[in-house]
Amino acid sequence: MTPPFLLGVVLLFWGWQTGFLVIGAVMAVALESARYVRARWEFSDEDFNRLWAFCSLLFLATAVYAFTANRGPAEVRSFFQSPAFFMRRDAGAASARTAAALIRWLPMVFFPFVAAQIFSSREKIPLTAISLILRRRWKQARKLGRPLPPGRSLNVSYPYFVMSLFSASIHPGADNTFFWGLSVLLAWALWSLHPRRFGPGLVVWAGALAAVIALGYSGQLGIGQLQRYLDNFNAQWLWRFARRGFDPTKNRTALGQIGRVKASGKIVIRLEPKAGSPAPSLLREASYRTYKDKGQVWYAGSSKDDFENMPSETNGTTWVLLSAKTNTATVNIACFLEGRSEKTGYPAGLLPLPAGSGRLENLAAYILQKNRTGAVLAEGPGLVVFDAGHGPGATIDAAVNTDTDPSLTNADIRVPAGEDPALDQVISELHLTKPDTERALGKTLGTINGYFQGNFSYSTWQGPPSLTDTNETPVSRFLLRTHSGHCEYFATATVLLLRRIGVPARYAVGYAVHEASGGKYVVRQRDAHAWCLVWNEFRQTWKDFDTTPASWVAEESKRASPLQFLSDGWSWLGFEFSKFRWCQGRLRQYLLWALAPVLALLLYQIIFRKRGQRRRPGREGPVTVVVWPGLDSEFYQLESELVKRGVTREPGEPLSGWLPRAAADPVLAEAQAALLALLRLHYRYRFDPQGLNQSDREALRREAQTCLTKLRFGRR
Repeated sequence: MTPPFLLGVVLLFWGWQTGFLVIGAVMAVALESARYVRARWEFSDEDFNRLWAFCSLLFLATAVYAFTANRGPAEVRSFFQSPAFFMRRDAGAASARTAAALIRWLPMVFFPFVAAQIFSSREKIPLTAISLILRRRWKQARKLGRPLPPGRSLNVSYPYFVMSLFSASIHPGADNTFFWGLSVLLAWALWSLHPRRFGPGLVVWAGALAAVIALGYSGQLGIGQLQRYLDNFNAQWLWRFARRGFDPTKNRTALGQIGRVKASGKIVIRLEPKAGSPAPSLLREASYRTYKDKGQVWYAGSSKDDFENMPSETNGTTWVLLSAKTNTATVNIACFLEGRSEKTGYPAGLLPLPAGSGRLENLAAYILQKNRTGAVLAEGPGLVVFDAGHGPGATIDAAVNTDTDPSLTNADIRVPAGEDPALDQVISELHLTKPDTERALGKTLGTINGYFQGNFSYSTWQGPPSLTDTNETPVSRFLLRTHSGHCEYFATATVLLLRRIGVPARYAVGYAVHEASGGKYVVRQRDAHAWCLVWNEFRQTWKDFDTTPASWVAEESKRASPLQFLSDGWSWLGFEFSKFRWCQGRLRQYLLWALAPVLALLLYQIIFRKRGQRRRPGREGPVTVVVWPGLDSEFYQLESELVKRGVTREPGEPLSGWLPRAAADPVLAEAQAALLALLRLHYRYRFDPQGLNQSDREALRREAQTCLTKLRFGRR
């Protein structure tokens, strides 16, 4: 047992550190009142089993809530509200916050179990209530008629004390109050082990305790300094290990890279067209305007500061990209935000959107921003699942008036000087000129597309550059010599060709959608794609223009692993888990609703069942239930029957002295020898550590039943 009032003080300390002071005070008063309230409850082993199951289910329900909400229990009414309720900026995304919240709640979750022991007539709780292994052994032994394992019990006061201290350690404060409170409480708990007499032993005990406290304080200071040292580093260096960047200001291509461009078959996006809508062929993340042939990098010509915040509708999950847009199709998109915001620390990423997206619904984002080139940047949970309404016509990157902002058009027709010779040669070969009508624009695009489709091939392999032509660039080598490359070559060359004849064009990146999976679609990392955006001045909109040969899909699929179905299955499990984690489904609600009636039923059985009766200890003192092996012996039924016939046992009289008197009954006169043999079997079953084997156990059961039959027949 813990020293008096120790549990109450540690609960007050826990409440003070975690912000649950009122709850901690109520629990402290409830536990310490047992020293003054004499009423006790007679809980059986089955009651403690149910109570432990109740606390375990309560812990599970709390974990589900904490894992999906990342918040404290300040708003209990929010347990069964819609998932969108939790999609707020203050929800955060760190798993550490979830674990911290769950640890802080542990004293509340297991308080009923400790209170049951405190107010029980028993000083300890059977281990079978906590250990499923021991409980299973008991059930198997009873079923097979073997001796029951010895009953063991445990006082949970000290484990609860340690749990409360551990929970109190998860606190927002940065001072040393927790450390000194921890030291005082541990010294109080260990005081019962100190030497009783004043002398060298007590001095050594006190000195050891003081040394441990001093070392703990020094270690705490060292850890704090290390944490502050690590916080001074820029955490962005970790981002390079992410799947892909989300920088909308630039895109570093693999142009000029020798060797093979490798891509993974990992599923990164899942789509589902709605209401018969067709699946979009391309999902764009960003577009870029300025090409630097020195580093083969595309720049958007803007900075991250050019992003403007977009307000959501009143429901907090609807975002209008174009207010006057007519959306003729809808697609459900699920994707991960695998970057991290520098300002807020939330997961962030560019949303892959169909061309002409005008409205996003059910998007539980904390912040949504867009820039002038059509990139939409979202901050929110690690996984977002939303509906994108799209259709032909206006696009968000065409909403800017190019007449009043010449930088948009100037950057869209600029070509690096080093690419002019190769571009002019191709233009001369194809007889390309700047189109002056929409029909002429369509004809020009058809000529360029036919040129690439008929004369070029898709390849992820690139050999070394020419050693003789030092002025050769990756694009010129692709156009004039190799005629082979991946999508970045086709997209870059197409953009520069169009610009060279005076047609504004941009370099777009995103994903191609082609792989159906049931009624849905999956997009893999190797489906990452680049293409061209062409400005249609006659309709004032940007149009997708992809000149990469369609064979690129089959070429990429050839590199798929034969065990891809295993990785797809694992990806699906991870996706479903992420939906649960980031509250993008209703599984949390279903679990909570399913657990609620089970908890209510267990609580009802514990409190209102007949065997859980309250009693007041009288002269006899509290009743302690001790579990011994052999209590299920059939000899006790025979003893009860003999007592009914008037042959009672004197207090303290052993069975070996009482049975000869009882066997004097004329009905049992001929069975005295059998009764004595039966008593020996009973003694072995009751007290012998080896117990009875199967045959002797059957003999005890059979002979006792025979004697019972004779007694009952004789009584009639």
